Amino acid sequence: MALVLLPGLNNLIEDISEEKKLPSQVVEAALREALLKGYERYRKTLYLGISEDPFEEDYFSNFDVGLDLDEEGYRVLASKIIVEEVESEDHQIAIAEVMQVADDAQVGDTVVLDVTPEKEDFGRMAAATTKQVLAQKLRDQQRRMIQEEFADLEDPVLTARVIRFERQSVIMAVSSGLGRPEVEAELPRRDQLPNDNYRANATFKVFLKEVSEVPRRGPQLFVSRSNAGLVVYLFENEVPEIQEGSVRIVAVAREANPPSRAVGPRTKVAVDSIEREVDPVGACIGARGARIQQVVNELRGEKIDVIRWSSDPIQYICNSLSPARVEVVRLVDPEGQHAHVLVPPDQLSLAIGREGQNVRLAARLTGWKIDIKNSQEYDQEAEDSEVAELITQREEEESLQREAEQRLEAEQAARAEEDERLRQLYPLPEDEEEFPDEQSTEINSDDSEITPPESNLEKSPEDKEFSQNEEIDEEEGTR
Repeated sequence: MALVLLPGLNNLIEDISEEKKLPSQVVEAALREALLKGYERYRKTLYLGISEDPFEEDYFSNFDVGLDLDEEGYRVLASKIIVEEVESEDHQIAIAEVMQVADDAQVGDTVVLDVTPEKEDFGRMAAATTKQVLAQKLRDQQRRMIQEEFADLEDPVLTARVIRFERQSVIMAVSSGLGRPEVEAELPRRDQLPNDNYRANATFKVFLKEVSEVPRRGPQLFVSRSNAGLVVYLFENEVPEIQEGSVRIVAVAREANPPSRAVGPRTKVAVDSIEREVDPVGACIGARGARIQQVVNELRGEKIDVIRWSSDPIQYICNSLSPARVEVVRLVDPEGQHAHVLVPPDQLSLAIGREGQNVRLAARLTGWKIDIKNSQEYDQEAEDSEVAELITQREEEESLQREAEQRLEAEQAARAEEDERLRQLYPLPEDEEEFPDEQSTEINSDDSEITPPESNLEKSPEDKEFSQNEEIDEEEGTR
């Protein structure tokens, strides 16, 4: 068949490459695959209404499309095996037919034949299929290449624009940099903020959570508005002292989606200063709260507590319960990181917070188990007795855990020893290749070969009789 001409093919590839920000080689590969799908559609339409579709899933695996950029056209090529009798015309060709062209052809060789149909025969359905497949392949390649950029992105916070809604997820458009095309990202329900209004074309700062492979969808971006990394990023942008390194964020505890609607989102941030003359809390809050207000506005009114970090756990726990006023902090079980915090009666509800949110965030921030107690009703002896029981229970659980780990290690060691013993008795083929027979021939100092040493095992009577018969035969042969 003749070359099917596609006038303006080179300009088409260049325009698509520039528009989609894809290399020309990628566009050519997508075009070849689209034309091949169009050819498959053309072949299948020949059987419509006549007989059942005879083509299996990988029937056209030996077909390919070759682009001729010089003459601006394409050909459909088929690789066929030379056989004596043809059973499948699309996969085989008779040797008698090939011998007319090539005398040295042999059965089993592969030949490539031009099977391009006429342009008029291609059909409207095949052309539509080619167009659809090309558009889909270009979208897939564009998404894949851009998402590879996101996988190595240094800055995990992006500006996203709401496109549409799918079930409970928000589909947003994000870009990896200036001048780069946008790509879709999914904001799941669990990563949304309750105070956000996700209307169409609204923009938000989002945290790039992961780039993962989704079945039947390919690579997919997942972003979050509830991740603590978003808070860290916002503070780094608003506080110059953090960018310079004189102030650092030590820990963040965030509850962006509280368990009850009566409780709003809240975050506690522990900061510390490298330089003594710098107040880390004041630097993060700013003059008249200007800096922290920018962060609060971006998070749609989320309450943020900035507290000073301390290496002293007592002081750190006191600071973490801000704005409540604490009287005494007792580290009742330092090893188990358990503390009793005594507060005045009027500060009890403030220290606990609505539905326990304040003390819950303080415990996450410090890593200590915190029990808020009324200072006027605190019975130290009774509390110490109760804590002693808890310590005993914890020590017993830890002892049982250590015993279980030791038993597991002993079982694994015994299993490994048994495996080694069985491997010595019944060596695997790779073991025999790695370790040759120990009774290999020995070499004397004069490089002469000698026989392997005799075995120390005593010969059986049958072996002795067999050896004697061999000696008799040798003597008779000598005579």
